[in-house]
Parts: sequence; structure tokens; C-alpha cells
Amino acid sequence: MFQFFKNTGFALKDIDFGHRQVTYKGVKAIKCPFDYVLYQMLLWELKPDLVIEIGTNQGGSTLYLADLLQGNGKGEIHSIDLPGNNEDVSLHSHPRIRLYKKGFQNYDTESLSNYKTIMVIEDGSHLYEDTLAALTLFAPFVSSGSYFIAEDGIVTELGREKEFNGGPQKAVATFLKKNHNFIVDRKWCDFFGHNATFNVNGYLKRIS
Repeated sequence: MFQFFKNTGFALKDIDFGHRQVTYKGVKAIKCPFDYVLYQMLLWELKPDLVIEIGTNQGGSTLYLADLLQGNGKGEIHSIDLPGNNEDVSLHSHPRIRLYKKGFQNYDTESLSNYKTIMVIEDGSHLYEDTLAALTLFAPFVSSGSYFIAEDGIVTELGREKEFNGGPQKAVATFLKKNHNFIVDRKWCDFFGHNATFNVNGYLKRIS
């Protein structure tokens, strides 16, 4: 006999496990489904000319973002990783994707003056030091009204903060103390409920 389960409760650890199994077009895409929804709305509203993504991994998220840009009819994504990264080969033929494999510290920022609206997504090591370094390097190039998104601050809520030396949330707090031209945009952080995102306090909007 078929039986409905009345208990709809779930645990953060279950969502964490599930998000590691997510794919896009068959390519592993390790991102929380809440944030996939937020990204498609944000990119439609912002319609950036350039998205800089730090951390490619296999590239499912890169493909997803590139397809959103394709739907907008404008923009490209520069996905940055390290020389040894083994991204899916499908990334190499997408017209909106450019791959950079020398680490974000070696990314050439001189060409960024050619883009009007720039958004940055930091999805690298999640270490406090690396997240703060990426914020320091790329925040000046984020256009007014656009975003620097520090991903996976959820490591704190998952009890893994020590592993990442404080992680993204600590880096964001450090950055905001000295950079008052950015704010945590509660519109996106709290869209599904207070910080119901893996990018906890991580949607940083440039206001000036």
C-alpha cells in the first residue's frame, strides 16, 4: 500500500550531500540549487558584459552561467583555475567561455577596462586567505550596482570553519571593515529565508 511520509524535515548535511551530486548537461556542478535559481535571476537583472569565475572544477556551473549569458544575448565568462585542473572538454567549445589556468593571482586585469558591467564569483579554495586575496584583487573592477559573490560561506554552518581558517565569511567581514562601497545584499542572501543560501552573507553589492 502506498504511503505518504508526513515528515518534511531535512538536515543541512543532507542538502550538502545532495548538492555534490548535481550536474548540468551531464557535467558535475557543485552548487546549491537555491543559488542556481538566484544566479539566473541575478544575471537576467544585471546582464553583465563579463563574469569572472574563480574556480572551474569540472565546469558544470561554468556551462550553466555561460548558457544564461547566451540567453541574455551578451556577455562572456572568464573561468579561472590552476594548470592541473581537468575541466570537462565541453567548456572548450562554448562561445561564451574563456578558460584561464594560471591561478587568479596571475590573471591579467589590464583588459577589464574593455567591459562595462563586471561581476565576480569567488569559488576557489574557500580558505580565508585566498578569499580575502581575491576580494582585494578583483573588487575594484566590479562595476557599481554589480556583485562580488563569495561562495560557500556555508562551511561555517557545516562546522568546517576551522578547516578553512575562518573561511569566506571571515574574509567578507574583514573586507567590509575597510571597503564601505560594498554591502551584503539581503535581497539575495535572504530570498528563500534568512541566509538560505550556500553563499552565506556572500552576495556583496557594490553601491559606489
